[in-house]
Amino acid sequence: MKTNGKRKIELTDEMIIRYSRQIILDEVGGEGQKKLLSASVFIAGTGGLGVPAAMYLVAAGVGRIAIADFDKVDLSNLQRQVLYYTEDVGKPKVEVAAEKLRKINPDVEVVPINEKISASNVMDLIKDYDIVLDGSDNFSARYVISDSCVILKKPYVYGSVLRFEGQVSTFISTEGPCYRCLYPSPPPPGMMPSCQEAGVLGVVPGIIGLIQANEVLKLILGKGNPLVGKLLVFDALNTEFSMYSVRKRRDCPVCGENPTITTPEDIEEWCSVNNLAM
Repeated sequence: MKTNGKRKIELTDEMIIRYSRQIILDEVGGEGQKKLLSASVFIAGTGGLGVPAAMYLVAAGVGRIAIADFDKVDLSNLQRQVLYYTEDVGKPKVEVAAEKLRKINPDVEVVPINEKISASNVMDLIKDYDIVLDGSDNFSARYVISDSCVILKKPYVYGSVLRFEGQVSTFISTEGPCYRCLYPSPPPPGMMPSCQEAGVLGVVPGIIGLIQANEVLKLILGKGNPLVGKLLVFDALNTEFSMYSVRKRRDCPVCGENPTITTPEDIEEWCSVNNLAM
């Protein structure tokens, strides 16, 4: 993929040492590392998925990373959101995360956004970033973000977890299906259990978040085969990965032949009781 081309990067001696284990890879090299340092990623949610993804993307040297969340650190987060410590409880997540991510790698510009993502602000929030990684924990945000990525023609790296299972896919509507091709609409209220009701094994979002980060790195480098048109499902209890094909729907309301969704639309009324576990 092409990055926005706003930053011209020259590798310093310190950078060459920091990223040496990547640069030595033929698939990365010095030019690939420059691509990473020139790229930008928007991460929606700094919870169970967004935290591990952000940590590894920052460590890899992705040059500009926005982290968006409006929540505060809760004691119940600490079992899986490993960037936060007990002393951080009660503090805004993005402020805590930004401070710690900058310490991981000062080469990276970390942009904290302490806002709730909605139809009214999503386009402005993501428009200047190359790739969107979705670590949100509710259907309302997920549909708003995914629809906006189709409208803006941006890659959308999706992940979700519940109990002992996780899912990952990469949606690029110009090359394959979008999120609504897989899930045309959110489930009816009450069908999906809440985080408090269902729970999640702490390592599962870590595994899924890192697979999302891997998808982002592949897209930036232009190497490997991203999960376009594929849904990867992880079963932690049996340590099994399953792959399913996802087809582009001609009647999809956002990426189909006659789209009816041309601007983001909030669906809060569907999602108030349908939070996913993060």
